[in-house]
Amino acid sequence: MRVAVIGGGPGGLYFAALAKQLSPRWDITVWERNAADDTFGFGVVFSDETLDGIAQADPAVFEAMSADFARWSDIDVRYKERLLTSGGHGFAALGRKRLLQILQQRCAALDVDVRYRTQAPPVEELAVAYDLVVACDGVRSATRAMYADTFRPELDERHCRYMWLGTDKVFEAFTFIVDEHDFGTLQVHAYPFDPTRSTFIVEIDEDAWRRAGFDKYAARDRPAGASDEESIRLCQELLAPHLDGHCLIPNSSKWIRFTTVRNRTWRHGNVVLLGDAAHTAHFSIGSGTKLAMEDALALAACLHEHPGVPTALAAYEAERKPVVESTQRAAQASLEWFENVDRYTDQDPHQFAFNLLTRSRRVTYDNLRVRDVGFTTAVDSWHAQTHTGVAPASDSDVPPMFRPLQLGGLRLRNRVVAPPIALYAAREGLPGDFELVHLSTQALGGSGLVFAGMTAVSADGRATPGCPGLYTDEQAAAWRRITDFVHGQSSACLGIQLTHAGRRAATTTPRPNGSRVPLGDGGWPLLACSPLAWDPASTVPREATRTDLERITHDFVTAAERAHCAGFDALELQYGHGHLMSGFLSPLTNRRTDSYGGTLANRLRFPLEVLRAVRAVWPSGKALVVRISAADWAEGGTSEADAVAISRALADAGADAVDISTGEVVSNERPRYGRSYQTPYADLVRNATGIPTIAVGAISTYDDVNSIILAGRADLCAVGRAQLHDPLWTLHAAAAQNYTGPGAPWPTSWRAGSKRPPGARSDRIPPRLQLLRAPSGPVHQRWLPHPDVTAPAPATVH
Repeated sequence: MRVAVIGGGPGGLYFAALAKQLSPRWDITVWERNAADDTFGFGVVFSDETLDGIAQADPAVFEAMSADFARWSDIDVRYKERLLTSGGHGFAALGRKRLLQILQQRCAALDVDVRYRTQAPPVEELAVAYDLVVACDGVRSATRAMYADTFRPELDERHCRYMWLGTDKVFEAFTFIVDEHDFGTLQVHAYPFDPTRSTFIVEIDEDAWRRAGFDKYAARDRPAGASDEESIRLCQELLAPHLDGHCLIPNSSKWIRFTTVRNRTWRHGNVVLLGDAAHTAHFSIGSGTKLAMEDALALAACLHEHPGVPTALAAYEAERKPVVESTQRAAQASLEWFENVDRYTDQDPHQFAFNLLTRSRRVTYDNLRVRDVGFTTAVDSWHAQTHTGVAPASDSDVPPMFRPLQLGGLRLRNRVVAPPIALYAAREGLPGDFELVHLSTQALGGSGLVFAGMTAVSADGRATPGCPGLYTDEQAAAWRRITDFVHGQSSACLGIQLTHAGRRAATTTPRPNGSRVPLGDGGWPLLACSPLAWDPASTVPREATRTDLERITHDFVTAAERAHCAGFDALELQYGHGHLMSGFLSPLTNRRTDSYGGTLANRLRFPLEVLRAVRAVWPSGKALVVRISAADWAEGGTSEADAVAISRALADAGADAVDISTGEVVSNERPRYGRSYQTPYADLVRNATGIPTIAVGAISTYDDVNSIILAGRADLCAVGRAQLHDPLWTLHAAAAQNYTGPGAPWPTSWRAGSKRPPGARSDRIPPRLQLLRAPSGPVHQRWLPHPDVTAPAPATVH
């Protein structure tokens, strides 16, 4: 095998060393355009997981790295003149230059041909002359550009500016600094990497960057490799309280924007991408070097395990791509959190620190309790004191999800919502026994608020023939039977969602694949904001006239009055998911030219008219909620600014909370599904407006609910499919957390099942098999090199 490696950074060198170890007869050549002792950047951080892989794959490299590691377990958050510390995390870092020395020495010992100060030949020539070409040529990869039609890259340049710097201040932990100034928020990501220096990354929002005057410095012409000295001096001045007299150290340091790199595929013939050429992940969650070295290990292993280059490259991509995409999802959440840090600068330091630590969703409430119970208990105590008025000592053991909430005039026993579920079990709009069983089970199962779903305000507003209604007195009486039973058995609050399905009306109940089709001759006329069919197979609706709008407003008001008489405690108006009101709000579905179309203010006009009319008849002692689609997942749809403005207008018109969903507005949507994927929109609205929000969408664990509530991303969490899977989900969550308080009361008849039943072999008690138990490590470990220590002389690696 003849192997060409383009780029002598850590990823390229580590791959070359591993491949040569596995196949000593291979001819491996690495081209590096810089000198061997050139390096850009400062320190590199590794996770324990990555280090375990390096230790197994190349003990010599691991031993040399370990000798020079800076190690610590704490994360410090400096915010509003407070320092909050969370321990138990575990970090290892070393200088990038030292890492390159270790890998260069390893390659030399293995007889890898590394050509420094040498530009690689054109990739198309290498692909002919070599059996394999590994492109490790970085975020601006020329190889990726050459075969862009195959790789199909997506380059997402973000909004914030940031600058890589070093400092001679040796931080003792991974340190996040959030510093508020008159121009905006300046944030720092800092960590030590040897006894004398730390990496110091300064990040700032684009608008604040300009207000601070950094733009005029960045615009000046400089020679290649020169640093923006004026900006660095200003950063040192602004951040002086955190530097304690130390200075910032440049290394070709300039303001740049982070670019997230994704590729549809990583291989073209015998050419394969590795590291930043294939993917990037924001520096706030980890190191690009770490990912590149993991790539190198996987590629070398796949080449060893599979016959032939094409099969090996396919295996490499199949193995690594899901891992990288998972990391990128977490990194995207972290990146967006820091881009929008101003959204959280009104939070108490305890909540802010918890929010920061859980921003990527990889670290959670339970995870933090395992790492550092003292930190989580302090945040819990603050939340309990602030949100329940109970002294911390008596309520800090109550999980956040089981703390009560005042929603309008309604007091909820906990923060779990059973969201509106379309059951398609009604006949002629009448709810029956299935609705009774479903709602009572959800209420008895522990949820604080249980909603009946997709209830039409008129016969022609039904989505399907199986949808219930609240447009006749007979339907109101049927609902009353259900609410009386539930209220007689449970302290849960009952709500009902009212809607007019608009252009999504008159369809069949869902088929096995979830799709619905028009009823055809068996249906009813469709009415919508604009005459736009849902999809090419659907009927074109009639545009609603002013007379139609007056009738629909009356239908909503009458249905709300019936909901009150039927005994419901809360009302939700469906203004999302492509139903009639959603059609007015979205610019993709509102094409009207009258006063109800065009600007956002006009698009809001009719939904607000209906909300105000309903608010006028809905009792103040009951809760009124509105559900919206905060994003359409389609180009030109509802923006984040629109979602905030819509929510604020709804609150001003009388809504007690906004239930934040997304999508189902247009049939050509492209949602980005994932765990709690809609929660960022609830977070956006809540922290931009102060309006209570309900988070919904792929929330399935009590750990996620606790994390969302404690971080202040939402006030309530709607748990849908998980409660269909387990109708006692909330009670089981309480049992799993050893909670037995009023936030999760077990029905008297079920109390015998309130303890978790024993599992297989749970009666086995294992023997002691250690003569001396290893002591548990300290929760808080700081990097505390001796003050007189200088950077050690590097050891040679063979």
